[in-house]
Amino acid sequence: MTSSTPFHLGVALEGTGWHPAAWREPSARPDALFTAEYWIDLVRTAERGDLDFATIEDSLALQSERFLVADERTDEVRGRLDAVLIASRVAPLTSRIGLIPVATVTHTEPFHVSKAIATLDYVSEGRAGFQVKVSARADEAAHIGRRPHPGDVAVDDPAFRAFVEEAFDEAADAVEVVRRLWDSWEDDAEIRDAATDRFLDADKVHTIDFEGRFFSVRGPSITPRPPQGQPVVAALAHAAVPYRLAARAADLVFVTPADAVHARGILDEVRAAEREAGREGEPLRVIADLVVLLDAPDETGAARLARLDGLGRSLVSDARIVTGSASTVADVIDDLVAAGYAGVRLRPGVVTDDLPRIADDLVPELRRRGLAEPSTHTSLRGRLGLPVGFPSRYAAPVA
Repeated sequence: MTSSTPFHLGVALEGTGWHPAAWREPSARPDALFTAEYWIDLVRTAERGDLDFATIEDSLALQSERFLVADERTDEVRGRLDAVLIASRVAPLTSRIGLIPVATVTHTEPFHVSKAIATLDYVSEGRAGFQVKVSARADEAAHIGRRPHPGDVAVDDPAFRAFVEEAFDEAADAVEVVRRLWDSWEDDAEIRDAATDRFLDADKVHTIDFEGRFFSVRGPSITPRPPQGQPVVAALAHAAVPYRLAARAADLVFVTPADAVHARGILDEVRAAEREAGREGEPLRVIADLVVLLDAPDETGAARLARLDGLGRSLVSDARIVTGSASTVADVIDDLVAAGYAGVRLRPGVVTDDLPRIADDLVPELRRRGLAEPSTHTSLRGRLGLPVGFPSRYAAPVA
C-alpha cells in the first residue's frame, strides 16, 4: 500500500541482538561487543538502509531474564556500555540517522541528562534524542543508594503500584526540567564578538526556576540551546501509566501490539491518554515494535529462531516476533500502517545477521510498496515530521 503520511522506520540495538542466544552465532562478534568499532559498524549499517533512527538500549543494572529482578545466568550477554556515550562516539562518523540512546531518569538528575543530550545534538549536528526509561528494579535502586524501594513484593501489591506510579510521575517532571533547560539559552545568546569583547548576551540566558514535587532546579543549563532546539524525546509504553507519561512528555511512543486487534486497541488507549493529559500541539508519533528474524539464503527465519531457541533460553518478548522473508515482514508493517501507526521500530533477533538484511532486503521491499522513502531532512525532528526552527519558550515575543 502507499501511505498518505510519512512512514518512520527505526531499529533498536541491544547487545548482539534480541535473541538471548544471538551471541553464539558465527557472525556475532561477542569479543568486539565492548568496542567503539562494533557500535559504529551497526549504526552505519542502519544508516546504509536510510533508517530514520537507531535506539540504543541501556539500564542501571545487568540484563536479566526475570522481570524486575536480577538473575544469575552466565550463558547470555551481560554488561553494557553507556548508551549516550556510544551515541556520542558514533555521531561524528554518521551523517543522516537519528540517534536515540536510552537514559534512565529515575536515578539520574535531569540537569545531567539535559546537558548530555544537548551535547549529543551538537556532535551529531541535530540528530539527537533520548528514550526515557523508568527504573522499578530493586538492584538499580541499591546501586545508587539514594532512595527506598518496596523490595521483593508482587507487582500487583498496592505499595509497589504506588511506587511505580510515583516513578512515572517523577519521570514526567524530569523530562519537563530537561526541556526547560534546553530552552534556557536563546538561539542567539552567543555573540562571540572579540571586537566588542562580548562572547555572551546575558539577557538571553535564563533561569528556569522549576519547583515541583521531585525537583528544584534553578538553571540555566551550562550547554547552549541544542541545534534542534528540542531534541526528540521517546518512551516505551505497554499500559495506562506509561501511556500517560508518553502523552505528557514524549514526541514518540514505542508500543508492542501482539496482533491487528491489539494494535487498534493500543492506538485508542494512546489517544485517550493524550486527551486525559490535555496534550496540545503535535500528537504522539506511535511506533510499533517488532522483533524480526529474516530468512537467510540457506535457512528460513523460522528455522533460525527454532535453532537459536534450542541453544539455551527460548526467545520471549513483549513485542511481536515476526520471522520470514522481507515480503512477509513488509506485509506485517503494511497492516500496522493501515491501522494508523506512524511507523515501526525493528528489533533484530541477531543484529549482525538481521540488521544487514533489514538494510539490504527489507528497506527496498518497503520502498517498492511506497514506504520508507529516502528523507531529505538533516535533523531528526525533520525526519520525523516534528516542528523545527521554533524559538526558546523564554525568548521575548517578536514585536
